[in-house]
Amino acid sequence: MPLPRVFADLPVSPVVVELLGGRVELVPWDAPGPVEAIYTYGHPLVDGAMMDRLAPLKVISNFGVGVDHIDVKAATVRGVPVGNTPGILDGATADLAFALILAAGRRVVEGDRYARGPAFTRYDPSYMLGREVHSSTLGILGMGRIGRQVALRAQGFGMRVLYHNRNRSDETEVALKATYATKDELLATADYVVLTVPLTPETRGLVGRAELALMKPTATLVNVARGAVVDKDALTEALQARRIFAAALDVTDPEPLPRDHPLLALDNVVITPHLGSATEETRRRMAELSVVNLFAGLEGKPLPHRVG
Repeated sequence: MPLPRVFADLPVSPVVVELLGGRVELVPWDAPGPVEAIYTYGHPLVDGAMMDRLAPLKVISNFGVGVDHIDVKAATVRGVPVGNTPGILDGATADLAFALILAAGRRVVEGDRYARGPAFTRYDPSYMLGREVHSSTLGILGMGRIGRQVALRAQGFGMRVLYHNRNRSDETEVALKATYATKDELLATADYVVLTVPLTPETRGLVGRAELALMKPTATLVNVARGAVVDKDALTEALQARRIFAAALDVTDPEPLPRDHPLLALDNVVITPHLGSATEETRRRMAELSVVNLFAGLEGKPLPHRVG
């Protein structure tokens, strides 16, 4: 009996291959259909036209929690369940958010380059001064699971926490000692603005020229959400003009940026290659959940972790 054909943006990680156990045939992204499933590993675009070309599909399984690259509505119309991996990458992503806060505020990456270079010949106490993290004000745009984990870590730094979300939460405010603020109030007040919102039509371009203009010149923008949440041209202009202190980005739009993009030449931005969930422990758990979703769909069973 032939193995189920699974359309995948290869190569996937060896952990995924191990968990699949040779029970499916992974079909390259440019192969013709039909297939029984789509497995999205590196955020390739999956739209209705692709679903129709590859039909009949039983399931779309995503390696990761964000599904902005998948047209979930089109899948629903076609009766194709979409699975993701929620609730397991929150801590790792929040850890990275704080790594970026510290790296940008204390100029860690810039300092590392300087310490390795020929210009560092003597210690100068007045050189390369950063901004303090402890006792500063943290603003979180998007108080979901990751946002709450960021707020939890802020307590250890004695930070004042502001948050903006579609809905207020008394429980969150009490448990995390966080204060609700309007988006404009948060942007104007926070020393560090952290973006943890999902990418939706409403959040695309959430931070643009108007929002950056509200931020303090001593403030830092940290994005661990999706690149398209920030207008990269507006951010580039603000950083070039030193209208804000710094930015730290784990995600960009596009991803990666063109190698000649002006953001890459600036010394007041830290950029990491989408490392939010990139720990061995978290990525293995993501693989496990995505494979469980895949096999459930192939067997016609409910997905344990279905979107929507």
